[in-house]
Amino acid sequence: PLKGQVVYEMHIGTFTREGTWESAARELPELARIGVSLIELLPIAEVPGRFNWGYDGVNLFAPTRLYGSPDDLRRFVDAAHRAGIAVILDVVYNHLGPDGNYLGQFSADYFTDRHKTDWGAAINFDGPRSEAVREYFISNAGYWIDEFHLDGLRLDATQNIYDGSKDHILAAIARRVREAAKGKETFLVAENESQEEWLIRAAERGGYGLDAIWNDDFHHSAKVALTGHNEAYYSDHEGSPQELLSALKHGFLFQGQRYHWQRQRRGTPALGVDPARFVLFLENHDQVANTARGERLCHIVSPGRLRAMSAALLLAPGTPMLFQGQEFGSSAPFLFFADHNPELAPLVRKGRAEFLEQFPSCAAPEVRAQLDDPSDPRTFERCKLDFSERERNAAIYALHEDLIALRRRDPVIRAQRPRGVDGAVLSAHAFLLRYFGDDGDDRLLLVNLGRDIHRGSLPEPLFAPPPGRRWETSWSSESPRYGGQGSPPVITEEGVHIPGEAAILLHPVVGTPVPEKTSANPRPEEPKKHVR
Repeated sequence: PLKGQVVYEMHIGTFTREGTWESAARELPELARIGVSLIELLPIAEVPGRFNWGYDGVNLFAPTRLYGSPDDLRRFVDAAHRAGIAVILDVVYNHLGPDGNYLGQFSADYFTDRHKTDWGAAINFDGPRSEAVREYFISNAGYWIDEFHLDGLRLDATQNIYDGSKDHILAAIARRVREAAKGKETFLVAENESQEEWLIRAAERGGYGLDAIWNDDFHHSAKVALTGHNEAYYSDHEGSPQELLSALKHGFLFQGQRYHWQRQRRGTPALGVDPARFVLFLENHDQVANTARGERLCHIVSPGRLRAMSAALLLAPGTPMLFQGQEFGSSAPFLFFADHNPELAPLVRKGRAEFLEQFPSCAAPEVRAQLDDPSDPRTFERCKLDFSERERNAAIYALHEDLIALRRRDPVIRAQRPRGVDGAVLSAHAFLLRYFGDDGDDRLLLVNLGRDIHRGSLPEPLFAPPPGRRWETSWSSESPRYGGQGSPPVITEEGVHIPGEAAILLHPVVGTPVPEKTSANPRPEEPKKHVR
């Protein structure tokens, strides 16, 4: 089911040194052990060359030879299911790759010039003679579920899937996936830069019936908060505590307001959407690669801040997603790589450099001169994970393992209730998130990305404990287990103390709140300790 999932984005070619289904399957028990429940595979449709991101697929019904045989894929899925992990596949139905696409040789009706995409000719889903084109892609969606027992799909860049038909192609794909699953639970998630709520609205209410949608707004605000940089498509985000709170409570930040970067309105109203339907992330294949050196957050931000934001992600009411290697602080970059023919490769390299020029920091001549060549095998090889870093980076690995376990075992956080959280800004860099449980069994998550906070009092009603109870620390990102400095009590007789660059989770226990020490109210007798 949708709730309770922890998603893990995986590129088979770089997930292991061997880059095969067989070698990836050997790591499944460890992923299951730390709490991963759903793998999202980057596209695997056949492509020319020796390596590729996957987004240049041209033979949609052929699992690429690069990772093994079709039966190797079947064995991988079976192994994942035995480990208790679901597997969904990223599929690209908005364009086909620039090399090896022969559909146009069979019919001129596969593509249309009535629409434009960011990567190539648009697919004809609603024009003259589009019926067979629609069936080709709808059949492909069902094929992965039927032939390989996959558990769903991730639909790439749906804003570039154009269809004015009464029965939108995405709704038709969703129905075919459910039919192919024959009653088994499926997971359909969309990437949609336009942030259109109707993709995840139920079909009987006029929607397309998908399960979830990526929330880029949360990523953008989180990255600005962590790095301090908001150029290019980050420019509408300030990374403020209020932005982060709003993204955790309401999903999209842009739900129809003007979006300055695009000089137009962006998003649709989504205030009533179940929070589990928003997939949240700090890293993914696009966002890591959309930098000059493909660097991960653990190499460009302070450890304390990243631990705190990781807690916000993995304890959020939304559905969290990790990018391969994020869980152990991988030193491997993730760059754009594609092995194209000698005529096409220079054009791809030039196009990639021009794309990155939207970031002024990447447009500087000295930076552009050092950009990695997507067609160079060394670019691809550098992106492969090194699992020995699980031991070398044991602290960050333990952080992710413990947070996922906490998410799973805590009944209040696990519930992911609609409208089950509220929050408040505590400072320019800090906020709290309150999870409402039954009969006052609430949780309080304090996230401080700035300096230490020491206050004699905190005039915020969401900080008050439930009646007859007091707050006690359940978990802290500053534990020495994670490389932190340790956490003193948050609430003392002198006031409130929230450590800088840290996240603290509190739970209520029976007992009165700690009284404040004042001259008019002398310190009371030490209360008896509550035996738990």
